[in-house]
Amino acid sequence: MANHKSALKRIRQTKTRNLKNRLQHKTTRNAIKTLKDSSNKKEAEKLLVNVTSLLDKLAKNNIIHKNKSANLKSKLSKHVNSLKAKSSSKSKVKAKAKSS
Repeated sequence: MANHKSALKRIRQTKTRNLKNRLQHKTTRNAIKTLKDSSNKKEAEKLLVNVTSLLDKLAKNNIIHKNKSANLKSKLSKHVNSLKAKSSSKSKVKAKAKSS
C-alpha cells in the first residue's frame, strides 16, 4: 500500500482514468460492430462518420495507437464502399433485365 498522500491520489486518478478509457474503448468497439453488421449503405455511411470520430478521439488520447486507428478506418471505409458497389451493381442488373 502507498505511504504518501500523493501516491494515494495517483492511485485514485489512475482508477478513474482507467474506467473512462475502458468505457470509451468499449463504446467504439460496439459502434464498429454495428457498422460491420449493417447492410444498408446510407445507414453505414452515417455510422462511418461517427465511428471515424470515435477512433480519432481514442488515438488522440493514446487509448489506441494512431496506426491502429488508421487501419480500422481504412477497413471500415472499404466495407462501406463495398456496400455501395453491391447495391449499384444490383441496379445495373435490373436495368439490363428491363431493357432486354
